[in-house]
Amino acid sequence: MRVLVYSDDANTREKVRMAIGRRPAADLPLVEIVESATQPAVFKHLESGTIDVAVLDGEAVPSGGMGICRQAKDEVHDCPPIVLLIARRDDRWLANWSRADAVVPQPLDPVVLAETVATMMRGRHLPVRS
Repeated sequence: MRVLVYSDDANTREKVRMAIGRRPAADLPLVEIVESATQPAVFKHLESGTIDVAVLDGEAVPSGGMGICRQAKDEVHDCPPIVLLIARRDDRWLANWSRADAVVPQPLDPVVLAETVATMMRGRHLPVRS
């Protein structure tokens, strides 16, 4: 399965990649992480149909993950589940507006993020890609 990780911050992408690992849960296939630091690259990957779950940084600049999520839900056919990383508890209402499938607060708890991504992957019901 392929997981897209978007943030303009390489450190944030690294933390997400480390939390998800090669397999976020024992019952799931191996994960391939695809990283992106720009909005155009995110849409290129999402529109390709090869992404199973996306993790977007709500604090990314200049294009925040919340706006990207909302646009993706509106424009990408069969948009994969999106996990949104938020920095403030008060940002939950914006995450709801963006139509994110799940929200994970920062600072990241690796166990919570891995469990959330695993839940999104299980809900995808896609065949394992080789």
